[in-house]
Amino acid sequence: MNRSIQVGVRLLLLAATSMIALLLATSPAGAASGGIDISGGGAVASPDSGSVTSGPAGKARLLPNGDAVAPANAPAKIKRAIAAANRIDETRYVWGGGHGSFEAKGYDCSGAVSYMLHGAGMLRTPMDSGTLAGWGQGGKGKWITVYANSGHTYAVVAGLRWDTSGGAGPRWHRDMASKSGYALRHPNGY
Repeated sequence: MNRSIQVGVRLLLLAATSMIALLLATSPAGAASGGIDISGGGAVASPDSGSVTSGPAGKARLLPNGDAVAPANAPAKIKRAIAAANRIDETRYVWGGGHGSFEAKGYDCSGAVSYMLHGAGMLRTPMDSGTLAGWGQGGKGKWITVYANSGHTYAVVAGLRWDTSGGAGPRWHRDMASKSGYALRHPNGY
């Protein structure tokens, strides 16, 4: 091998090794073991697929594009719930949307909550808000709490509110809504 090719190969190996070291230092696992997390979370959500990779341990994060990122310590079903909600978080509000089928052109409150729960494998058929008021286990859940009454429903998933309030359609919100007048329900174990 001539001298210039050898130097080029060595530089390429040095660059690759440096990149691997940088990735390990800035990953959530690296941050937990003393590395620096300069990314603000180390997670990426794909708006095209609705897929979500893990973020840091703790509460879900809301990205500027409106998608949520699951916390690193969330169970797989919670990550799937967030990914499902991300798939429809740009759809419009349609009264009754999502009641007859999980696939719809738009969703109302219960259609959006049903879609999210179905994506996690926690619900087989869509439910209206009154039916969701009796779904699952009573009380606040560790990861998901559904707030439901005969007129409205929303959910809090890993600290973010999944709701249609505001009229635009299903969206993630950082702020919490009033709990007054709602039955609190959660999936068994979550």
